[in-house]
Amino acid sequence: MVAGHVVCSRASAGSYPVLGLGPLGVLPAFQRRGVGHALMHAVLGAAEALGEPLVVLLGHRDYYPRFGFRPAEEYGIIPPDASWGPHFQVRTLTNYTPEMRGEFVYAEPFQNL
Repeated sequence: MVAGHVVCSRASAGSYPVLGLGPLGVLPAFQRRGVGHALMHAVLGAAEALGEPLVVLLGHRDYYPRFGFRPAEEYGIIPPDASWGPHFQVRTLTNYTPEMRGEFVYAEPFQNL
C-alpha cells in the first residue's frame, strides 16, 4: 500500500536549475503519523545527494519551516504569481550560492496545465 508520495521536478530560478517540490500527499488514514515528515526528509536528502542547490515549493507557511524552508523573497526568488506571497518558500542546500536569484519557472510541461 502507498501511504503517501512526493514529487520534485526540474525548474529554474533566473538562469539557474533548481527543483520544484510538489505535490506532497499523505492518505488521511496515515496523516499525523510521520509519513509526510519521512517523505520530506527523503526528498531533501536525495536532492542534497544529487548536488541540487535548492528546492522551491508552494505550501503552508506553518508546516514547511520545520524542514528549513524560508520565504523565497528572502533569497530574491520571485514567484510566477505574486499572490503566492509567504506560501512560496525555498530550502537551500549545500550547493546553493547567493547569485541564484530571479523569477521561478516550472519545467515547460507544467506551463501547459
